[in-house]
Amino acid sequence: MLGKFIKDVRGNFALAGIAALVPVMGAVALAVDFSEMNRHRLATLNALDAAGIATARQILDGATDPEALAFAQDFFEANLGPVKPKNATLKVVLPTSSQGGGILKLSANLKYEPHFLPAFSYLMGNGDGKTANLDLAAQSNIRLKNTAEVALVLDNSGSMGSNGHGSSEKRIDLLKSASKQLIDQLAGQAGLIKQVAKPVQFAVVPFSATVNVGNGNPTASWLDQNGLSPVHHENFDWSTLPGAKKVSGVWYDKDDNKLTRWWLYDQMKYVASWQKGKTTKNCTKWKTKKNGKKSCKKWEKVKGPDTPVTAKLANWSGCVEARPYPYNVNDATPSTSAPATLYVPTFAPDEPGDVDPYSNLGAANNWWNDDTNNSSGAVRQKNMTKYFEPLDDSTPSLGSYYGPGYSCTTTPITPLHDVTKAAGKQAVKDAIDAMSPTGYTNVPEGIAWGWRAVSNKAPFTEGRPENFKGNDKVVIVLTDGRNTYEDLGSTDPAGNQSKYAAYGYTGKGYNGGSVGRLFMGTSGNVGKYDYSYGNYSKALDENMDKVCENAKSEKVLVLTVGLDLDPSSDASMISALSKCASESKAQKGKKLFWNAKGSDLEEVFRQIADELSNLRIVG
Repeated sequence: MLGKFIKDVRGNFALAGIAALVPVMGAVALAVDFSEMNRHRLATLNALDAAGIATARQILDGATDPEALAFAQDFFEANLGPVKPKNATLKVVLPTSSQGGGILKLSANLKYEPHFLPAFSYLMGNGDGKTANLDLAAQSNIRLKNTAEVALVLDNSGSMGSNGHGSSEKRIDLLKSASKQLIDQLAGQAGLIKQVAKPVQFAVVPFSATVNVGNGNPTASWLDQNGLSPVHHENFDWSTLPGAKKVSGVWYDKDDNKLTRWWLYDQMKYVASWQKGKTTKNCTKWKTKKNGKKSCKKWEKVKGPDTPVTAKLANWSGCVEARPYPYNVNDATPSTSAPATLYVPTFAPDEPGDVDPYSNLGAANNWWNDDTNNSSGAVRQKNMTKYFEPLDDSTPSLGSYYGPGYSCTTTPITPLHDVTKAAGKQAVKDAIDAMSPTGYTNVPEGIAWGWRAVSNKAPFTEGRPENFKGNDKVVIVLTDGRNTYEDLGSTDPAGNQSKYAAYGYTGKGYNGGSVGRLFMGTSGNVGKYDYSYGNYSKALDENMDKVCENAKSEKVLVLTVGLDLDPSSDASMISALSKCASESKAQKGKKLFWNAKGSDLEEVFRQIADELSNLRIVG
């Protein structure tokens, strides 16, 4: 019996099948768990990548660090799908670059809880049959795409009409060509970045003795509409008008019109034409009829006097004066609560002449007959009554070198435009082509307006907010000479001490002060009553130093270019431009200053494009 049992094999298949079932079921369990594990892994990776892209956008839109971290966590968990949030741990390392850009690093650890692996491990003699978790790790790095907002601050003074050193072309034409090349190069690179709006924007700020902000916004709130600024009435004595009164700091005429430069522009007239007088009949000889009634025996035609037809004499050209220190060297937001922050339209007053309105007695800008009395030149210059008698029909054309628009010689600022768009690039290039060399050189005023052009504050608000991460604000300055403010020499009937420009007259202080605005905030190295050409240059150099330092302290990158500057005769300007420049981020210790020759200007602008390209991570 025992032998038969031993030899009987009929149940071996079942036993063998049972024995074989353990690894087969284990394989199935592993396959199921592997498939599910892979699904969880892919869900985690997808959530990680999506959270990285979404968080990068939040950072670029100005989110604070705590806000970005909270957003990343919420977004990650919301996109985990089948994965339980408790099983996926997210770690976020924010970009450290204070200038924006950099790398956003996200990593996740996934703890996978298999369905069958614990039991299989138990059957195989490994584990307790309850836990057999798998730990998986993943990482995602997001490069933030830097955007750039660039203001081209370009010298349009008269010397830019000279030929460039080593070239047969004028400096202004060399500048136009190099500037447009720079725009093309950066626009071409930026066009590859599809996921960032407005990756590269350019503004154009032409400057000479003044800067033109554009005459299309005379009612803007950032302009001094009510004559509140302390410099608004620097050259005007409204008390000379009958019935004028000052109420709460605002001047009014007898009809309660506000007495401002705007009002003066509107009131000034000239005789544009003459309306012929009407012809009437006049009886020169009467006769008496038998009935006693009179009738005219002889008529005579009588022509009435011609009457003048007046027209507006001049419009505001769009230039503004420099604000008083410290607002001339910063980007403070204009506000009526701080009147000195408001911008005042330029208005070059009629300087003292004589009976002949075009005989100037040495005055640089005499355009009205102000011979109303025998007062001093200073009194006659500020007398307002002269502006209300229409000028005769022989009045010459009033423009940038004559009349109230004197010294306003440049084309207007072109605000930021996206040069990756055809229309934006064309608008910027058109502005460059429209430039013309006239006037004197006031570099600090140009730099100040370049800063304001890339700013998010009024007057120009096209720039991204200052706390916007991943954005570079850049000011590129080019000039071919030293800072200048024209003195008058010995002939100065009104005591102006200079020609009229952005700082008004150097010999005139506002609010009864005796120190001109040009000297406010300068050091002891500048004479406050030294009205010489050289001292004016020193004052402008100091103003340039302050505006550059202020801009750089607000994370504005300043690049400076001297054009055909002589190392011996222009040493002070070379030093000032070098000091003004920021340091390169790509080449440690390198100042972003170039002293270019006319023939080398395009190469210098290529180097500038390379520098700006290094700021922008496009990988």
